[in-house]
Amino acid sequence: MKKILVIDDDTLMRRSMAYNLEQAGYKAFTAANAEDGLEIVRNSPPDLVLLDIGLPEMDGLDAIKQIKSISPIPVIFVTARRRELDEVVGLELGADDYITKPFDHDVLLAHIKAVLRRSAPAAEFAPTNPIQAGALFMDPVTHTARLAKKTLDLSPREFDLLYLLARDRNQVKSTSEILSQVWGAEYYGEPQVVYVHIRWLRKKIEADPNHPSLILTVRGVGYKFSGGD
Repeated sequence: MKKILVIDDDTLMRRSMAYNLEQAGYKAFTAANAEDGLEIVRNSPPDLVLLDIGLPEMDGLDAIKQIKSISPIPVIFVTARRRELDEVVGLELGADDYITKPFDHDVLLAHIKAVLRRSAPAAEFAPTNPIQAGALFMDPVTHTARLAKKTLDLSPREFDLLYLLARDRNQVKSTSEILSQVWGAEYYGEPQVVYVHIRWLRKKIEADPNHPSLILTVRGVGYKFSGGD
């Protein structure tokens, strides 16, 4: 039986989600704040965490960093902050999915099933060898990335995405190809994940992210890494 931890300071929401999870065949744990939730993660790690962003004291954005430092447990953000969707889709913080309040419980269960499915198999793409593409050097064994003499601070997804583009320098990669190789087949139909990560990468490696010279958009097709030279 899969164990799911619900961290939400809304008592009715917390109880409702726990009840519906139990009815769907999951074992539900609950916490009203991030601190209590982290204690559960440390002592009885769940298979998935449903994490509210608007928690008191330590909010969900800070809590997920600590959760992921303890274990690579999949996390679904539960948020009412539609204006922060980019940050939530983020998935730079390590969130695996998000759902906005109010939501239908059947929709929540569908999200949970999808995340649990895709958290098991690895994506098709597994970088292994160091590469040099122009001024960019990447070593997947040590998770090292340098552009000229600057060390890049990349999340695992950002690293894999940049490695894929740089390894096949000047070759156009379609969004669907990127999703399949970096995220896995379960992400088909979710191109926004790629768009967001491309934007984050450009902020980290481009001299002018609004006028990129390294990661280029090929309209109607996808992206390519030019190397800038």
